[in-house]
Amino acid sequence: MSQAGEVEFRVGPDDAGKRLDAVVGALAEVGSRAEAARLIEAGRVLVDGERERKRHLLREDSVVRVRPAPPPRSTLTPEAVPLGVVYEDEHLIVVDKPAGVVTHPSAGHQSGTLVHGLLDRSIAGGDDPRRPGIVHRLDRDTSGLLIVARSPRSHRRIQAALRRREIDRRYTVLVHGEPPPALTIDRPIARDPRSRRRMTARLGTGRASVTHLRRLEVCGDFSLLEARLETGRTHQIRVHLEAAGHPVAGDPTYCRRPDTLGVGRQFLHASSLRFEHPETGAELSLVSPLPSDLVDALARARSAGPSR
Repeated sequence: MSQAGEVEFRVGPDDAGKRLDAVVGALAEVGSRAEAARLIEAGRVLVDGERERKRHLLREDSVVRVRPAPPPRSTLTPEAVPLGVVYEDEHLIVVDKPAGVVTHPSAGHQSGTLVHGLLDRSIAGGDDPRRPGIVHRLDRDTSGLLIVARSPRSHRRIQAALRRREIDRRYTVLVHGEPPPALTIDRPIARDPRSRRRMTARLGTGRASVTHLRRLEVCGDFSLLEARLETGRTHQIRVHLEAAGHPVAGDPTYCRRPDTLGVGRQFLHASSLRFEHPETGAELSLVSPLPSDLVDALARARSAGPSR
């Protein structure tokens, strides 16, 4: 008889002859072949009551028992962090992160993060106890929508959907200049060798990165764009737009032009998310309006020059 948290199943004809790690890794409770291999090595997978190697070929009617690893215990303490919650159920939370809030603890940011603000909402999932439930992140001074998991299984499923590029993430961004009405930037992104705090798309090496852009409005010397992420690299939109000659207005890291609009941060807002719920399969479509500081900056851009 299986215990709470364990998964037990009898091998059917479709899985007979397959490797143990492949079959266990396909379980929703495990989520990957690599995690299956770790469980098998740790003795948390038994076949007919016996430990087997990961390459063991399963026989039909064998009984496999899996004890998924418990999530790492977090030692962080909940804090009062200003956050807006736009969707919440027992599986996940979608928050509207304000600018100035770091997503998770890191060097120099040991308190006041989004994770600290959500700890009392039972977020969970992932291998790092400093970032429970976090499946993607926003830069500190980028505002907008962010998905956080409330269970290890939902965390694995959301991460898998991100890898398969099944989560539609769109941003509203104000840039210098007038880019074409539609533009796709396909340039790899790497750490800038001259500054560890920056990324760059000028080396021709790094991780494959694709950003799709659509021009919404020309506001004098600026343009309002919608950016859609195909990949999700560090600083991706900001780096790609700098490389294209249209840096994000107000960006202190990637824009060398003066902040004439008084934005005080990069004009970048995660404005919409569309994805399938990891447990129910229902489509979720969520939006976040521009925060007041960006509304004011956009009004100044429009008043400084003709819009079209």
